[in-house]
Amino acid sequence: MKKRAVFLLILLLALAAFIGWWRYGWPQAKPEPLTLYGNVDLRTAQLAFDGEAIVTSMRVEEGAQVEPGQILATLDASRKRAELDEAKALVDAQEAVVRRLESGTREQEIEQARAHVASLKAKRTNAEQKLQRYQRLAPAGLSQEELDDAEMQVQVERAGLEEAMQGLALALEGPRQEDIDEARARLEASRARVRLLERWLADTELRAPSPGTIRSRLLEPGDYATRGRAAYTLALTDPKWIRAYVPEPSLGRVRQGSRAWVTTDSFPGVRLEGWVGFISPMAEFTPKSVETAELRTQLVYEVRIYVADPQDRLRLGMPATVVVDEAPPPAAAPLPAAESGVGQSAPPKGPGP
Repeated sequence: MKKRAVFLLILLLALAAFIGWWRYGWPQAKPEPLTLYGNVDLRTAQLAFDGEAIVTSMRVEEGAQVEPGQILATLDASRKRAELDEAKALVDAQEAVVRRLESGTREQEIEQARAHVASLKAKRTNAEQKLQRYQRLAPAGLSQEELDDAEMQVQVERAGLEEAMQGLALALEGPRQEDIDEARARLEASRARVRLLERWLADTELRAPSPGTIRSRLLEPGDYATRGRAAYTLALTDPKWIRAYVPEPSLGRVRQGSRAWVTTDSFPGVRLEGWVGFISPMAEFTPKSVETAELRTQLVYEVRIYVADPQDRLRLGMPATVVVDEAPPPAAAPLPAAESGVGQSAPPKGPGP
């Protein structure tokens, strides 16, 4: 009996030791890395003229690489150039008017006005003396008609002299400030029209807003371009990302800013570095492009893995495989935003692959 109890105790201790070794000492299998499958995605822009005219040239073809500011297409600008020349001529004329008003009355004009006043004073004096003689001769048989004519001439000369004296006063005072302000305002309006026409003339050239690849050429020379009618479709080459979907059970294995590695069938020996830049805050059903019925019923979260692609290998819609590094990203400094938007971050700093 005593031997049996000792045997059972030894057996229990051995069993406990085995369970502890199996639980804590048994080599655990390393989990498979998180692998996602998705497609290359990028943004596109519909490039259109900000004006309406006949298209005169389309300078690039589909597939061409373009740089910011590069001229892609032009419109007929002959009418705008003529209007601009007319507007510039009006500016020159109005500038002359402003200069004349600001300079005031010339000295020669003032002297001329004074001479005119002196001349009219002499004529008035002569008319008054003539009227006095006629009045003295009236009893001697001078006709009433001649006397009336002499009186009328005196009134005419006095009115002319008053007008000349007012003109001299205006010449001495110079232009009114209101007239100068009006002329300056007209000049600014003319200059504003010149700037507007220069802008319209610049709008006859369609320029690339950023680097990219021409996907579609939608107009041809001779077409009539209108506002909002696209001439080209531009695929923006930066940024590029892989749009993939993570099943809900694996969501905890993906972290914002985590490093990832991207491979494609087109370049099997090339591994591109990327990083998790966006994790959707909302769950959704697996997109219908996933044909497996079992996967279509699962809740997934969209993620974007931004890719550094300096050689421009990736193309829109290209299938890609992503292996996510589950190690937490460096936390020495906050990750700056790769671009505006919720849940996006820049690549973590560290050694390359």
